[in-house]
Amino acid sequence: MSALFEPYRLRDLTIPNRVWMPPMCQYSAAPQGPETGAPNDWHFAHYAARAAGGTGLIVVEATAVSPEGRITPYDLGIWNDTQVEAFRRITRFLVSQGTVPGIQLAHAGRKASTGLPWQGGAPLGPDAHGWQPVGASALPFNEEHPVPTELTVDQIREVVGRFADAARRALDAGFEVAEIHGAHGYLINGFLSPHSNHRTDAYGGSYENRVRFALEVVDAVREVWPEDRPLFFRVSATDWLADGGWSADDTVRFAAELHAHGVDLLDVSTGGNASGVRIPTGPGYQVPFAARVKAETSLPVAAVGMITDAEQAEKILSNGEADAVLLGRELLRNPSWARHAARELGGEVRVPDQYHRSV
Repeated sequence: MSALFEPYRLRDLTIPNRVWMPPMCQYSAAPQGPETGAPNDWHFAHYAARAAGGTGLIVVEATAVSPEGRITPYDLGIWNDTQVEAFRRITRFLVSQGTVPGIQLAHAGRKASTGLPWQGGAPLGPDAHGWQPVGASALPFNEEHPVPTELTVDQIREVVGRFADAARRALDAGFEVAEIHGAHGYLINGFLSPHSNHRTDAYGGSYENRVRFALEVVDAVREVWPEDRPLFFRVSATDWLADGGWSADDTVRFAAELHAHGVDLLDVSTGGNASGVRIPTGPGYQVPFAARVKAETSLPVAAVGMITDAEQAEKILSNGEADAVLLGRELLRNPSWARHAARELGGEVRVPDQYHRSV
């Protein structure tokens, strides 16, 4: 059988194949009112199409653990029961198609309170549903962003509790995988990297101090997330800085610690924490970072980053560079990518009864 279409088991959960959808923000929730942060018809149609197309695991986009943790006012959230009920419609459908529903729990940190990306994504003030961002240190992401408020120790503990509460709600909403967002310059990544963390207390300075917040979040989520369900962590494996940033060496060291704290898989991305850096993109450009974690630790990994065709994805798995692949933009272009890849590679995916005449 094609490696891409072998089932994958983590804890007591079996994912039907290794074609997974990573979190990709849709920026389509209501910006204010009782439906703020709740998924709507757009989100249902978006995720339902990829499930019907054979995707094995769908990780719902960055979902804020608190209102101020959103990237934009249009982000999803999971801080209240209205949001939970709206998510249930999506998780029920994904399960009915044989797809595992996952959710990424997130806090945007100093990159919060911005506008829609297709409208420029500039920081927003209170007159445009914006708010004051917070961060590991009072350092703006770039000259266009406001200076964030540095979190106090008490506020850090409050955010840790928010992640745990969000995990409880995610479980109630029907999700079977939870992923903690520790990448792309958002709050947890901001603590990890010396580029963005200039604190002098127990949460800054040394490597051990900079990873403290992330591990506290992992411990709090793992405490409420059932033992039989997997917990993922998304990391930016490098800041792409020559010095003074988070590195691939740090990622390997951190991966081993995450595993010891109950994380079951590392979702390996890169960048997003330092403004203006040049990233050498190209097909599979982030795969080597996942491959290194897999080779040097016992933590399973998923690879992401310009993975577009079936043969390329199959080779990543068969070469032992990753345990699964996450297809982002390619799944936006082709919701049935998994079905087409299965035909090309001789694999099998579930086909809805209504679509059998097409195959």
